[in-house]
Amino acid sequence: MLKKVVQNVKASMGIYQAREDMVYGLLAEYPNPGALVSAARKVHSSGYRHFDTHSPFPIHGMDRAMGLGQSKVGYLTLIGGISGLALATWLQWWTSAVDYPMNISGKPFFAIEPSIPIMFELTVLLAALVTVGGMLAMNGLPRPYNPLFYSRGFSRVTDDAFFLHIAASDSNFDLDETETLLKEAGATSIEVVHDHGYSEVYTL
Repeated sequence: MLKKVVQNVKASMGIYQAREDMVYGLLAEYPNPGALVSAARKVHSSGYRHFDTHSPFPIHGMDRAMGLGQSKVGYLTLIGGISGLALATWLQWWTSAVDYPMNISGKPFFAIEPSIPIMFELTVLLAALVTVGGMLAMNGLPRPYNPLFYSRGFSRVTDDAFFLHIAASDSNFDLDETETLLKEAGATSIEVVHDHGYSEVYTL
């Protein structure tokens, strides 16, 4: 049960587990961005959830095609900002009114007006730090190792190639059926990627 939970959490970050036979998944190449969006839509509608797309640049409409919801990073930013504001308010109240109160010209020990700069700074600081940390965590970064790096064709993804990867950890994954689906979606080549450093490629 715990292993399944861990696997699902990793999958939500794009980190997929290979099967016992070390098959990591199928990597399909598509000729253009439109074909990749269409393939992603078809794969999602077929019930696959452990898959990702890779391209040299962002593709408009890809999130919707993949069935991705709204990013949760914004909620983390809100939590970080509120935490920073609360920390700054408590810090100044504690130091000025509780721990070391000083009567200066009869002014109140703690007031909101002179505290605003520190409140603002800590709100922005914690919001920014939590945003960056949350983004990295939700994307499973840094990730120095990925079996896709050993694909012979995947190196072109930063140049002029468009790929869709379906992970073997998906409950619907079947080597033959998934391959057929990718062919029907217009793949120009399909690669069986293994998790121990080599892959098998053939052209359709």
